[in-house]
Amino acid sequence: MKKILLMCTAGMSTSMMVQKMQESASEKNFDVEIEAFGSEHFNELVPKYDIVLLGPQLKYMLNEFKSRGVAQGKLIEVINPMDYAVMNGEKVLAHALELMG
Repeated sequence: MKKILLMCTAGMSTSMMVQKMQESASEKNFDVEIEAFGSEHFNELVPKYDIVLLGPQLKYMLNEFKSRGVAQGKLIEVINPMDYAVMNGEKVLAHALELMG
């Protein structure tokens, strides 16, 4: 099972994206766990996930999060702003799975 963590400022907007991604995963019978939290939980949660996707509003923190996550062997990327704006969970899920290989 692949484990995907979405993070934004408070975990609210990414929670909506999680729902869209889960719908897509269910339709395609993908075995994934997807959750969303606020960025203040990064350090405690990152070890539990295969990839961390940041909401576009956290793009400015990408390098900081990468420096913390790379030490633990984690992929950390920013969600495409256009996909995020229209809540395209299918595309965001596909991109996350592609990054994980």
